[in-house]
Amino acid sequence: MDIAALSSRMAQTSLQQDVSISVLKMSKDQATLEGQALIKMMEQSVLPNLGGNLDIKV
Repeated sequence: MDIAALSSRMAQTSLQQDVSISVLKMSKDQATLEGQALIKMMEQSVLPNLGGNLDIKV
């Protein structure tokens, strides 16, 4: 294998790794934003006294 082909292959591999890392970072950021939105939504919808008492008749 000649030097030019090897250099080209290494550059292509490096680019593929950089793109993969970038896509994973974007996915992680999106999951973080969605998690924060879910937490905010749950905080607004939860009733603090709900489920605190249990009424049972036997």
